[in-house]
Amino acid sequence: METYTAMRHFADSWGLLAMTLFFIGVVLFVFRPGARKAANEAAAIPLKED
Repeated sequence: METYTAMRHFADSWGLLAMTLFFIGVVLFVFRPGARKAANEAAAIPLKED
């Protein structure tokens, strides 16, 4: 099996699964119960005066 075919097969199967799990993890991290306060603080950083 040549390298391109092996990498293509990996990307089509396990790569897609890894990216899907990463996306679900990011969504869960953003919408966790304590995230609202941290997001509001981060959003206000550009508006703070030094």
